[in-house]
Amino acid sequence: MTLLFPGLEVSPIGFGGMAITPVYGGTDDASAEKTLHAAIDMSISFIDTADVYGDPPGTNEQLIGRVLKTRRAEVQLATKFGIYGVMGERPSLRGDRAYVHAACDASLKCLGVDVIDLYYLHRPEPGRPVAETVAAMAELVDVGKVRYLGLSEVTASELRAAHAVHPIAAVQSEWSLWSRDVESQVVPAAAKLGVGFVPYSPLGRGFLAGSVKADGISRTMLAHHPRFTEHLAANQHLVELIQQVAAEVAATPAQVALAWLRYQSLRFGLPVVPIPGSRRAERMRENLALVDVVLNEDQLAQLDTISEQVHGSRNFNFSPPDWISSGRE
Repeated sequence: MTLLFPGLEVSPIGFGGMAITPVYGGTDDASAEKTLHAAIDMSISFIDTADVYGDPPGTNEQLIGRVLKTRRAEVQLATKFGIYGVMGERPSLRGDRAYVHAACDASLKCLGVDVIDLYYLHRPEPGRPVAETVAAMAELVDVGKVRYLGLSEVTASELRAAHAVHPIAAVQSEWSLWSRDVESQVVPAAAKLGVGFVPYSPLGRGFLAGSVKADGISRTMLAHHPRFTEHLAANQHLVELIQQVAAEVAATPAQVALAWLRYQSLRFGLPVVPIPGSRRAERMRENLALVDVVLNEDQLAQLDTISEQVHGSRNFNFSPPDWISSGRE
């Protein structure tokens, strides 16, 4: 287990619920529920979702809620609010007090629970101080609807402003071998404040694991991502670099990519709990084995070069530049 924040102990990796939504291709509820049960059976106790996940929004929370009916005590549950509309389209954002309370109540209902363990602001609303939104979120803690607060894709200054209002338990942002912009400011700020870090897309939406096939991209949200479209061929050699290291340590590329984040945890001095998503139980079992992967200094140095060779932004084409934290720093 990993102590993400004082009082909040979670499994070494979590489960990213977005993986079992239509944005990455078709899926059915029965298979998704089976996958979630398998994850919990493996002691993956940290389940992540958001109110905007699913088609229509809210259905991912409802799916997870059905699983939690018999397994709530085994899970640390995280969800997010602040984006409304449909994932895969140009988003709209809200962080006003009325919306904070209404969104939380809606998530509690969809999830079928009395309390949310970790409640994230999914994205700050432009023009609204993040401290104002966090003050409203703190009211949810006061009335027992939420245990811990988190922020997603925030800058270091936004994190500091929020933390001054109420302790922030975790920051969730994209962080992986090919997306390292958070290391410049927000990761060091989180370490200084004692805030945990939860990397989403730690496997580069499957690319770093070598599981993305060009002929399947058009049917998913990745068709709107520059790294998977115009820059796909140019980025392919990055997978080969990871495969070389994986062969040296008798591991899979996914295990190496996740283990690298464990070393980043040591490098920056803060808890790091990635939340890879998967539709297959065997893939989750593979991911858990990251704890057995040992990388030497030369291998870490080789992996560190990957981010310098990436072609294309980590942002989606339909999202404004300030959708990710680096666009606001």
